[in-house]
Amino acid sequence: MTRFLLSETAPQAPIHILIIPKAKDGLTGLSKAEERHCEILGYLLYTARLVAKQEGLDDGFRIVINDGPKGCQSVYHLHIHLLGGRQMTWPAG
Repeated sequence: MTRFLLSETAPQAPIHILIIPKAKDGLTGLSKAEERHCEILGYLLYTARLVAKQEGLDDGFRIVINDGPKGCQSVYHLHIHLLGGRQMTWPAG
């Protein structure tokens, strides 16, 4: 059973993959998470690890979860951004 949808950017660009749970159980953002969402949240991160390995991001990657208007969330269902393929800087955006 596929539990997540993946969305990729252009192959020449730095890696930016969205990982979206198919079953959201009403989870619109991280700040709305309840104990019943622990399985979804844990599996999201585990899936990110698997996808990062598949993409050859052995030297590191970044996970981003935007939450709420001030956190730049523009799509109101939980998803994570897997970023890699270049040196990340800090502070982020």
